[in-house]
Amino acid sequence: LSVIAMQIQAILHAIRDKSKHFPLHGEVIPLNPTVGIFITMNPGYAGRTELPENLKALFRPVAMMVPDTRLIAEVMMLSQGFKDAEDLS
Repeated sequence: LSVIAMQIQAILHAIRDKSKHFPLHGEVIPLNPTVGIFITMNPGYAGRTELPENLKALFRPVAMMVPDTRLIAEVMMLSQGFKDAEDLS
């Protein structure tokens, strides 16, 4: 994972410096300044490990949860004019 951290740092430095190209593994690569890098992890599962601190420092955490589909259905039906949306949802 430390290799990945170094690669991401190279990309972030190039973005910060507003470079059009940057070196990566001996090649010069064109940079898309609107690039996005995302990591999806579920560290609670068996066999999964936490990210190293140097890699964690490069990302902002985002929490996700299961959507309340009953509430979503109720709001959608209310917006369409259903009077018994709560019971129907």
